Amino acid sequence: MKEQVIASRTPRRAAVKGKGFVQRPVRRDGRGIETRSVSFGPIFAYLPSALKVALAILCVITLVVGYRVASSASMFQVRTIDVVGTSRTSAEEIEGLVRRAVNRTGVWRADLPALSAELGRLPGVRRAVVTRVLPDGLRVRVTERMPIAVVRTSGGHFVWVDEEGVGLGEMKTGDQMPPFFIHGWNEDGTPEAGKDNLARVQKYLEAVRAWQGSGIVERVSEITLFDVHDVRAQLSGNDSQIEVRLGAQDLSRLKMGLDVLDEYKQTPRGAEITYVDVQTDRVIVGTSSGNKLSGTTGESDTTANQAAADAMTASTSAAAASDRHTAADKKKTPRESSADRSNKEVRPRVR
Repeated sequence: MKEQVIASRTPRRAAVKGKGFVQRPVRRDGRGIETRSVSFGPIFAYLPSALKVALAILCVITLVVGYRVASSASMFQVRTIDVVGTSRTSAEEIEGLVRRAVNRTGVWRADLPALSAELGRLPGVRRAVVTRVLPDGLRVRVTERMPIAVVRTSGGHFVWVDEEGVGLGEMKTGDQMPPFFIHGWNEDGTPEAGKDNLARVQKYLEAVRAWQGSGIVERVSEITLFDVHDVRAQLSGNDSQIEVRLGAQDLSRLKMGLDVLDEYKQTPRGAEITYVDVQTDRVIVGTSSGNKLSGTTGESDTTANQAAADAMTASTSAAAASDRHTAADKKKTPRESSADRSNKEVRPRVR
């Protein structure tokens, strides 16, 4: 009969410890043991409603006061103001205006849209944008108005204007001369006046393009635009007394009028010419004596102009002959002698 040897068993817990795995007991309902955390919900549930409202109000007040204290702190007081984009406008003037506006509010609480709008109303400024450079700086980006024409006002001042007809200040000695000046400006300052002046600036630009292309812009001193449908050009230099009336016609017709004028100036009475009218198909030349001479355009210009010159010469000759006849008649008239005056009958006065 064999002996039966029973080996001793190793405890399960020891085997588990050796493997580094710990088995936790599981509840019979299948859920593990939950880890409990601290929650303030039950605490606030026992507080009365009035206390909850008071705590909420206290939190809001604390946030507002903290925001004000932080925004008005010395670290947000403006120290640097950077102005960029200025050439004709004074950067010092803009910096001073911005510094006065944010002196009390500081950088953080500054009303930037209102400040930008205020700067945009300055003369010479089309648009201004103010931004924060935290903690203590502001940056101002300026878009200036560009001067394109000079207006001769009713008071005799010469003022720069931009493409929208906005005045930019008087012309200075060192400024570049414009091609010619604008005469006939609405100085009322109303919205209707602004619209009229805008149309005048557009007509001025049209004239500059037309006359520069024809190479005659140097012969014009100023353009008269009281009525944009009755455009007139005042000539410069030796022809400064002559006005060319263009009306609402193509402004390039000025060259045709100048060509006719140059031919008429060669006549004896060329110095008496005061205006040239090119509003119709015929060029009319007017003189200070009231005479009007006309010439047609096209191939027959030379013939017509020569005929007009002959007529002007004949008119001058006739006037001179008339003056000579008048002088001769005065010489033929005998003067009454003293003897003849004494022989005249003297009638007594009747009382």
